[in-house]
Amino acid sequence: MPPGNITTITDPACPAATTHTTRMSKNSRSEILFVLLQYLLPHHLQSRLVHWVTRRRARWFNRLLMPWFIRHYGVDMTQAEEEDWRRYANFNSLFTRALKPAARPLQAAADDQLAVPVDGTVSQLGDIHADRIFQAKGHEYSTTTLLGGDSHRARQFENGRFATIYLSPRDYHRIHMPLAGRLEKMVYVPGRLFSVNTITVRQVPGVFARNERVISYFDTAAGPMALILVGALHVGSMETVWAGTLTPPYGRYIRHWHYEDGAQAITLEKGEEMGRFNLGSTVILLFADRAVDFDAALVPGASTCMGQLLGRLTTRD
Repeated sequence: MPPGNITTITDPACPAATTHTTRMSKNSRSEILFVLLQYLLPHHLQSRLVHWVTRRRARWFNRLLMPWFIRHYGVDMTQAEEEDWRRYANFNSLFTRALKPAARPLQAAADDQLAVPVDGTVSQLGDIHADRIFQAKGHEYSTTTLLGGDSHRARQFENGRFATIYLSPRDYHRIHMPLAGRLEKMVYVPGRLFSVNTITVRQVPGVFARNERVISYFDTAAGPMALILVGALHVGSMETVWAGTLTPPYGRYIRHWHYEDGAQAITLEKGEEMGRFNLGSTVILLFADRAVDFDAALVPGASTCMGQLLGRLTTRD
């Protein structure tokens, strides 16, 4: 865990999603030390170890870890499809637990509405300025770099809109579609596995474009949409519903999968599950210029529930 005192703020309108703020001066020594240590850590080795540990089926181990995790992070098991932690085979199955259907109703059900894809906290959202996306005060990064150097795809999102949502350990970790879409392409981009908490995002330049990530491109009613799963420290395992687990093993090269037509065609409806994190991380959404308007209630620091209103389609000229 990062140094400093943690304040937990629960939004009564969305009790499943909690905003965690760290009481720490912006440039405190402990914060800087925490970030510097991440440059030295063997990110992928640590993540492999966590991947192995969280899939252990040893009863004695899970009887220690699971109740501690539920208490420490305040996980609401009454929303889970299976409420009894003893029935989960390993920690990862608890972490990626399914919820009861009534726990996340699709509030953004109208055709012109977009749904929030995950439980979490808004890190940033707003306009893409040419090829630049805002990360935190003093930091921005290139859309082209985020998309693995694909300048053609990056041009589709020039002057468009982005939303970055952080998932804390207590959140529901399945990712759902903000609107219906036809999958065109999936890309795996290798990278580091820095933490993506508030401290690291504030201190590490271009962290989302440096970390390992999985990019899914969809054709939607809003035009092109990129849905990006960003890996993080101890979050070295990401998966999609159509391809299964993508990491580990960790790759050294960018990989591409095409789904444009024929037997490979895949269409997902709004609210349908598209993937999951095996431990928490960050989701980034990209939309084209004049494609969507985000809901005014979503500002940096706002907590989110999957299915609530993310925004609306704009009327194109």
